[in-house]
Amino acid sequence: MSNGMRVDLSAMDEVIRKLWTLLDDMDKAGQTSRYNTEISMDAFGNTCMFREAGDLQSAHKDAKSDLEGAIKSLHDLIDKFGKSTSKVKDKYTEQEYANKNQMGGDTGGSNGGSFAR
Repeated sequence: MSNGMRVDLSAMDEVIRKLWTLLDDMDKAGQTSRYNTEISMDAFGNTCMFREAGDLQSAHKDAKSDLEGAIKSLHDLIDKFGKSTSKVKDKYTEQEYANKNQMGGDTGGSNGGSFAR
């Protein structure tokens, strides 16, 4: 009898699947922030004669850059966590397979032959 703990591999699969879905969502958010949030100087009027137009454009570029950086950082974190979780799950799967084989696992029953070596 084992005194160890049991790992629910299907739950780990679910976590990995959700992380990859979240990563896809982060990709979409990154593309939106990069390509769909640009404000041209023309948006402030054809001649941009008011004093604050340049400051407003500069503030927008700074905010856009900060947002893109935050999304990239989150994307990298989720990617790292997803890859790490996947590696851990693979290790548990390999160990479970090894344990089954050691105990006469999928051979249709144990006749003790594998322990007599």
